[in-house]
Amino acid sequence: MRKTIKGDITTLHVDAIVNAANNSLLGGGGVDGAIHRAAGSGLLDECKELGGCPTGEARITKAYNLPSKFVIHAVGPVWQNGNSNEEELLRLAYKNSLELAQKNNCKSIAFPNISTGAYNFPKRDAAEIAIQTCQQFLDEQNSDMLIIFVCFDEINYMIYKELCPNFNS
Repeated sequence: MRKTIKGDITTLHVDAIVNAANNSLLGGGGVDGAIHRAAGSGLLDECKELGGCPTGEARITKAYNLPSKFVIHAVGPVWQNGNSNEEELLRLAYKNSLELAQKNNCKSIAFPNISTGAYNFPKRDAAEIAIQTCQQFLDEQNSDMLIIFVCFDEINYMIYKELCPNFNS
């Protein structure tokens, strides 16, 4: 099952929230900074032990002061006009996050709009990749995992509502 909401991912009571992380995993701007601030210093300490994460991959940590159980740190690509395998790297960031969630018995996961902020991935293209990748995962795994797409801004929210008008919100 999938749904789209407009809101703050750091407030959700789900098994895992996904952080649109940078390669260092040590915090940054946007959703990454918000998650680190809300989770507290324990998250940064654990992320330091992970030694970073390549683009397209994901790592899992405890959630500390967040209401979720886990934070899955997914590193999406920086948009370079589609000339550097960005679409496949974004697909992998979603797929690897879902695989980590499944391995950790998560029944619910919330995704931000990975790579659409400072990384400048075209918002509509990113939404299409996210929706397709998540649906393919659910179908292939015959999974009933709840996937929530959390849009912080109105533009992304309207794109998701247009692409998936039947999502519960």
